[in-house]
Amino acid sequence: QVQLVESGGGLVQAGGSLRLSCAASGRTFSSYGMGWFRQAPGKEREFVAHITWSGGSTYYADSVKGRFTISRDNAKNTAYLQMNNLKPEDTAAYYCAAAVLFSGITKSKNHYDYWGQGTQVTVSS
Repeated sequence: QVQLVESGGGLVQAGGSLRLSCAASGRTFSSYGMGWFRQAPGKEREFVAHITWSGGSTYYADSVKGRFTISRDNAKNTAYLQMNNLKPEDTAAYYCAAAVLFSGITKSKNHYDYWGQGTQVTVSS
């Protein structure tokens, strides 16, 4: 079992920055990959970024590449999503997720076993 709790969302102007955190508990944090997804009203949940268990490899959606950075601190059982140069189209609820059974890099929702409750990010123009 893995429990995930996101924090750090809020309201920011276009061009601004936010850092989301995802605190994990339960299973050994350094044993699984982590991902971030987002869901805007009326749209499907979409992949944002993935980081492997060691933090050695990362993978991003094209829409955020060069602006967002995923990282993790295994000593603190926490994953992060640094979001820079935010745009109004980044407005969404952001979710972290744990890929416990799948060992590779993945952007598929089906490979993530546990999800947080989400944190809202709103970017004003």
